[in-house]
Amino acid sequence: MTTYRKLGRSGLHLFPIGLGSMQFGWSADEPTSQAIMDAYYEAGGNFIDTADIYTTWTEGNPGGVSEEIIGRWIKARGNRNDIVIATKVRGPMGQFGGEGRKSVHQREGLSRRWVMQACEDSLRRLQVDYIDLYQAHWIDNQTPIEETLEALTELVKRGYVRYIGCSNYSAWRLMQALWTSDRRGLEAFVSIQPEYSLLSPTRANFERELMRVCEAYEIGIVPWSPLGGGMLTGKYRRGQPLPESVRADENARRRFSDRNFDIVETLEAVAGRHGAKPAQVALAWLLAQPMMTSPIIGANNVTQLGELLGTLELQLSPEDLGEITRVSDWERARTELET
Repeated sequence: MTTYRKLGRSGLHLFPIGLGSMQFGWSADEPTSQAIMDAYYEAGGNFIDTADIYTTWTEGNPGGVSEEIIGRWIKARGNRNDIVIATKVRGPMGQFGGEGRKSVHQREGLSRRWVMQACEDSLRRLQVDYIDLYQAHWIDNQTPIEETLEALTELVKRGYVRYIGCSNYSAWRLMQALWTSDRRGLEAFVSIQPEYSLLSPTRANFERELMRVCEAYEIGIVPWSPLGGGMLTGKYRRGQPLPESVRADENARRRFSDRNFDIVETLEAVAGRHGAKPAQVALAWLLAQPMMTSPIIGANNVTQLGELLGTLELQLSPEDLGEITRVSDWERARTELET
């Protein structure tokens, strides 16, 4: 039986694998997206993550399409109380993110004006009365953190939001936010959604400082791209032509290195010993890390989703975990060698 995981200090308990929805209305049409959510829900899944800007970078998408698809699914299934809905605010809305930029009609950022409006817009698109986890998508250095946290606190007081979190924050920005909340008696972030996977330098970028903050202050971790944009699925081979994928060129540019292919090949070796898939091994390693709550995966079809959910049946040994940790390890500076 699946054990749900507590999100930091919050009262939310999440399925160990979260369902990301960036694909909805992009690489997965609405019928496919609804079928994916059906399969996830039937497997016991309860954590669906989205964002208001999904997916403004595609032709004809002004943003909010993913939220609308999720909203129609929840309304049709009547399962609102079974689902933890997480969405985000910060990014620029409108076709290709350009609507109202640098004008009084600007629709982006973390100002009080936009946070309050964006939340109401998300509630309408999702067709719900409240959002379980409302996240600052990334930092807005044009807005004081006090203003953002005060606006988020007001949303909690109004009952529009249950808990608040952040995404893509550096360690010092997260600490600044936690300190401000404590000093001013405001709602505090209960979670962070960082990019985190076994790949280099992604693993080090998170573990170097952010992981320590999460452990010390009991911040839940719900990482995005836990499979490195598909790199850790094993579909990319050292020295081989690129497969057909919307992310193939990005992966070749950002993630191809001898070090990362060593990691992929180690995952394949471990997977072979268990009759598993490399992606399952990569997710299982993440689930064994401190404060890890629910890695967020994306799926373009039900078959792909089912394979990833198979991770929960995989039991890696301490030796397996150690082998994966060693091949993906990173060099520590003297200040990082605390014991």
